[in-house]
Parts: sequence; C-alpha cells; structure tokens
Amino acid sequence: MIPTLLRALHPRRRLGWLWVVLTIGTILNGLRLRTRIGALATIPPTPWRGLAADVDGDVDVVEAGVDPDHVFLTAPGVTLDPETRRAASLYARTHDLEVVDLVPGDLDIERSYEVVRLVDPATYASNPLVIGRGPQQATLVHREVLQRAGIDAGQVPDPVLYLHVTAELKRFAARRTDLAVAPGLHAAPEKLSSRRAHLSALYSKAMPAVVATPVIQYGALATGLIVAPLWGTAALAAFIAQPYLAFAGSPLRPTDLTPLGALDRPGRGLVRAVRTARGRWQPRAEDATGTTDADQEAAYRELLAGGIERFFEPRRATCPLCDAPDLSVRVQVGDLLQFKPGEFELDECGACGHVFQNPRLSLEGLDFYYRDFYDGTGGEQLEFVFSSDDTSYRGRVDLVAAHAEPKRWLDVGGGHGHFCLVAAGVLPDTTFDGLDLSDGIVEAEKRRWIDRSYVGLFPELAEDLRGSYDVVSMHHYLEHTREPAEELDAAATVLEAGGHLLIEVPDPDCRYGAMLGWMWGPWFQPQHQHFVSVTNLSRLLTERGFTVVATERGPAHQPVDLAFALMLLTNRIAGPPAKPWRATPSAAARLKRAACFTALAPFMVGALFVDRAIAPVVRRRGYANTYRLLARKD
Repeated sequence: MIPTLLRALHPRRRLGWLWVVLTIGTILNGLRLRTRIGALATIPPTPWRGLAADVDGDVDVVEAGVDPDHVFLTAPGVTLDPETRRAASLYARTHDLEVVDLVPGDLDIERSYEVVRLVDPATYASNPLVIGRGPQQATLVHREVLQRAGIDAGQVPDPVLYLHVTAELKRFAARRTDLAVAPGLHAAPEKLSSRRAHLSALYSKAMPAVVATPVIQYGALATGLIVAPLWGTAALAAFIAQPYLAFAGSPLRPTDLTPLGALDRPGRGLVRAVRTARGRWQPRAEDATGTTDADQEAAYRELLAGGIERFFEPRRATCPLCDAPDLSVRVQVGDLLQFKPGEFELDECGACGHVFQNPRLSLEGLDFYYRDFYDGTGGEQLEFVFSSDDTSYRGRVDLVAAHAEPKRWLDVGGGHGHFCLVAAGVLPDTTFDGLDLSDGIVEAEKRRWIDRSYVGLFPELAEDLRGSYDVVSMHHYLEHTREPAEELDAAATVLEAGGHLLIEVPDPDCRYGAMLGWMWGPWFQPQHQHFVSVTNLSRLLTERGFTVVATERGPAHQPVDLAFALMLLTNRIAGPPAKPWRATPSAAARLKRAACFTALAPFMVGALFVDRAIAPVVRRRGYANTYRLLARKD
C-alpha cells in the first residue's frame, strides 16, 4: 500500500498528468476544429458555362457566366480560373450574398486552422457583429459594396492590407458576407517574412504570446517524451493525428495532409514559429487617411510642446451635482490604456455620493485624450471590444420592448453604430438614428447600420430635433459628458410626450469598484468624467418630468472585471509600448513588455473565464458593474 502510494506521488508520475491533460485537450480541440471546418460551405461547379441563375430561378445570360456587378480581389500569387469565377458568382447570387471569402480547397493545415479559430463558419453570416476574417486569398465582392467602402478593386498587395480590407467588407455587408470553399482554387505559398506583421495587426498586444504558444507546445511535446514517456508519446501521437480527425469528411484537402506531412508537423511548426518571430517585413506606415507614423509623432510633439496643464480645468471645491464641499479622493491613476501623460483623480461627494473627475479635462484636453482612441490607431482594438458580444445590446432592446413599441429611436453617443445594427435585427420596423461627436457615426450610416447620422453635441442639436423620437438611448455615454444634467435636458426636448429614455452607465455602487481600486475597469481614466448613481440619476430625471419605469442591475452586468483588472496591472508592470506621443522604448523595454504579456496572457484568459463563470453570483451580490434605467417622459 505505502510503496504504491509513494510511487504515485513520485514527481515524474505527478508530472505525467500534464501530458494526460495535453493529450485529452488535443483530441477535444481536434473535435472542435472538425465541427468548424465541417460547417464551411462548398461552392459547387456551375451547371453550364456562360449562364448564371437568378435567385428566383430565371436565367440571365451574362459575360463569361459572371455577374457584371461581381468583382474579385486576390492576393499576390493567386490565380482565379474562369470556372471558379463563374461558380462563385452563381453561389453569391443564389445565396443573396454581397461578399464571399473564397477558401482554397488545398489550403494547408495551419492556415486552415487559423481561419476557423478566428470565426465560426456556422454563425459567420448570421452574426452581423463578427469581425471579417478569412484566408485572404481571393474574395468576391459586389461592386456597390466596394464603392461604399471606398476600396479599390484588383490585387491586394500585402497581408496586412488584406486583413483590413476583409474586416471592412464584413462591416459594409454585415449580414450578407460568408466564407465558402472553392475546391478549384489554389492557395498562394505562405510568406513567413510577413507573418509577424500580419499577426501584430491581428492580435495587437497579444502577438508575442501567439508567436510563443506553438514553441511552448512543441517544447512540451518533446519534454513529455523524456519526463513521462507513456503519456508524452500519447500527446505527440494525438498532435500528429489531430489533422486527420479535424479534416475527415471536410471539403478541404490540405496539401500537407499526408503521412509524411503529419509526422513532420511538429518540426515544420517549430521552423514556422522561429521564422515568424524573425520576420522583419513591415507594411507601409500609413493609415487610411494617408497619415504616416512620422506625421503622427510630429503632431503629438507639437501638442505636448506647451505642457499638459492646459488639458485640465481648475479643481472644483464642491460637488457638481449638489454643490456640497465634502469631497474625498476615491481614485488616483495614470492613463494605463494609451499611456498618454498625466495623472487623473476621481473625487467622491460625502453628501450625495457622486463620483467625478477633479480636475476635469478641458475641451482641449478631451480632444487630446480622445484622439486615436475610438478612431485612428486605436480604432481596430475598440472594434474588437464593441463586436465581441451582443448580449448587452439585446438586453437593452428587451427592456424597452417590454414597455413600449418604438418606431423612431435615437441612439446618443452611438459611436460606430454597433448597438443599432443589432437592435435593427430585433426590431425591423423601427427606424434607428445615431448621434455622436465623432465621424464614426457618419461611417455607421455609410455602412447602413443606422438610418441617419447627426454629428455634434447633443444639447446643441436637441432643439432642431424637438419631439422627433419616441425612444432616446444613452449607452455608456453619460459618464463621458461634461454636464450630465444638460444631456438629460436635451433628451427631454427630443422625446415626444410618453416617450422613453434608456440609460446604461457604470454603477459607482459596484463592490468591485471598492475592492479593485484603480484596477476597476469602469473607472476608465481619463475618459470617464462622471459616475451618476441610480439614486442621483432617478432624482435628476424626476426633476425633469420623467417617471422611472424600470431599473436593471444584474442583467446589465458585463463580466470582464477580473480580466480587465489583470490587463491594467500587466500594462502598469510592462510599461508603455511604442506610441506616437511617447519616446521610442529601448530594446530592453520592448523585451520586458513582450515578456510580461507572454507570461500573463494565459492568466488574463483564465480570468475572463472566471468572470463569466461567477457572473450569476456576481449579479446577485452587488458586484454588477453596470445598471440600466428606463424612464418615461410625462
């Protein structure tokens, strides 16, 4: 008994469980990939040459069998034969698609995996929020979509640009974009010299962890053969066999899915990872506006030349809501998101509990700190955040629909229109308009995510919109404003009698705020200026002729607190990245940052899983980080 127990507790036996988990995980992941690969549609060959069928079954004669409104984008080295063009065009018309990303039938194992890891083909077309991703080989696009998106037809010269083009096309055809396998299409050889830049554009701060992950995996497989030979061999066998499991019965036939290719996969994968890490190719340092990195750096040097004092107004001695002088410091923190200079303070009123930025940003300060956050260099990262989940968007719609039948809805602070895009799918008979300070709302109209856009300050535009809407919404908008009371006045002006105002904001009474301190994500400095509690907001609304109809705390919670806190902590430890408004970091500083994110990225992912796992308890115990309030104008 005792010898058996001692053998079980031997370090090498305990370590063996790591490769048991690795073996099981590899098999389960293979099954997951099999499901996603199996969900890829296949473009059948055209039944005749020179003809294309309408959706209603009528037959039109078109040049070479390709709809004249269909344009094909291709990557360098990709050739589209006439038969593939005809088949893709017919497939797009038959399925009422405006964008079809073509997956080569011979796409290799790793690139096929990367496609289905990024998107689920089963829901790609039906989910309008999913960011456009694909193999970046060839894409069919309706000419009208290209024109609205401002994209030139023809060959896309590099993988980073193709990545942005794919994402943009999905936005402009949010519900009419899909992936499909073109069996006769051959993939261009992968250029590993540019893969690092491609991954950096795709994963941003997580790029070092993405590059390092396969190296760690191959190292674990090799170590297992020595430390735990039985399960180490099993893990290696599972890894080699996984592609056969994933691609069995699928329309894809990777060129490297051969017995020799499967056996050699770990070695080739290690070479691929090393060559990716050593890649030095970079895309042209220019954004969509034609602004280069040097231009941005020069602009920020000019902005910072006079110091940052002008970015702040004088400190207040009293509360902006109740004018009480009883103020205490709640949070002091720097900018841990963009790493722009400055320290920011949130004060709390002892009389009414209002939390506000003190001193608050000046108008010039708002321009400086918002610059390149929601647009420009930070636009793509924010797009991922806004597109990650539609649960909160649908929750907002459900709350209003339970008390009203909206016909004309104005979303104030609508950003790029993500909420309206989802809401329009739930309420197809409702007109959705958007208002925002940035041109992102104009882009939302171009994408057809909203019906009409307004650019400017809500209080200044309200009189021209008097009584025009039966619903006004402000989602994570009020905390950004300089004078929340004036925004509520504007809402009262725009709403017709009996109309509803929906507000969703961070909850300053959330227990996480006290527990996590400066690491609580919703403090979000320097962007958030006011944190209005349910009690204070209800009072402000009542004073303006509103009746509070419903309040939701738990259902409005967004389960990201622990993951966001760990990300902020990691940012603080790792130090600033290269930014146009900061001096170029040294090689040691860059290495430190990469090491921090590589080491802590798995913990961030784990924290996100914990956030979601404990969300039901969090919602009931006062840890909900957000609340919604619906009020009716009397």
